[in-house]
Amino acid sequence: MGGELTVWIPILLALVLTGVCAGVLAGLLGVGGGIVIVPVLYFLFQQFGMSEANAMLVATGTSLSTIIPTSISSINAHHRKGNVDWAILRRWAPLICLGVLAGSWLLTGFNGKYFVALFGVIALLVAVNMLFRASAPALFEDLPVAGVQRLLAAIIGFLSVMIGIGGGTLGVPTLTAFNVAAHRAVGTAAAFGLVIAVPGALSLLIAGDAPADAPVGTWGLVNLVGFAAIVPMTVLFAPVGATLGAKLDAGRLKKVFAIVLAITGLRMLLQAVGW
Repeated sequence: MGGELTVWIPILLALVLTGVCAGVLAGLLGVGGGIVIVPVLYFLFQQFGMSEANAMLVATGTSLSTIIPTSISSINAHHRKGNVDWAILRRWAPLICLGVLAGSWLLTGFNGKYFVALFGVIALLVAVNMLFRASAPALFEDLPVAGVQRLLAAIIGFLSVMIGIGGGTLGVPTLTAFNVAAHRAVGTAAAFGLVIAVPGALSLLIAGDAPADAPVGTWGLVNLVGFAAIVPMTVLFAPVGATLGAKLDAGRLKKVFAIVLAITGLRMLLQAVGW
């Protein structure tokens, strides 16, 4: 029993620290927790004996499960401020969900290395966007025709679930590109996160097969110990990040985070291709 406890203590501490970092960065920079949680869990699980491919699958499923409670809290906060565009959500949610189901099916049937590479590519693109387009004007004056909106919604759901992120990472830049005000884009994308996370996490929990080298407490592709350790910390430390953001230069910090994210994405991409 003592030996098992000795093994679990560093794992648990690392998971708690992951939640703290995700919460602080979410509050400080407004970035989604998944873009932080997935790479941390990916490298962490490998340190405790998982293969690269399996570590990515379980990191993705665990990240999606943590997004459910945090997105509910975020939606409530944004709704009270009038920042959720419910008309956009009603149009986009069914296609986001359809994209999520398709992406979940792929995730449970393909080698996890493909999704490591996908995360690496998207992380690099997000980092470039944060560095060079954070204050850029909208690309279009208004939302596109209904058919294009449905396609965009399906793509957001499809890509997000396969790399374990919520609605903010892809939803915010997409909406702001079509001239949706930044505060409404953030609030609406928070609601996208719930539409992504619920069917995504449930699909991976029920249909996914726990890898043989997965940590104890893994059900399907979701590590329940990770969920229990991360969620309270993200909720507790998001306000801390928001307080720090009011005192520090958030713009400069966002650029530092973008550089770290680019390095992380590049490292994951290179590992996926065997370099």
